[in-house]
Amino acid sequence: MRFSFHPEALTEYRDAVHFYEEHRRGLGKAFVVEVEATIQRILESPERWRRISQNVRSCRTRTFPYAILYSIDEGAMLVMAVMHLRRKPGYWEDRRQSPK
Repeated sequence: MRFSFHPEALTEYRDAVHFYEEHRRGLGKAFVVEVEATIQRILESPERWRRISQNVRSCRTRTFPYAILYSIDEGAMLVMAVMHLRRKPGYWEDRRQSPK
């Protein structure tokens, strides 16, 4: 299965990598490794993770306080958000209507 990032999710991802790398050298790379591992877990079993809305599911990272929010459509995964767990729930919902 292929996957892509919603543009705003990609911005969130890059911002988080930058934040962690600024905090401690090498931590940004560790975050990337963790997010990629989480995406791989999703791709292996996309229906396994908790549904949070009609077509969006959530899979938490194991080390960092983040969740990957995604939808599956026509055999492809779209990452809707790389969400810090302390963000306001639902902030990403308008992304369902915006272009990919």
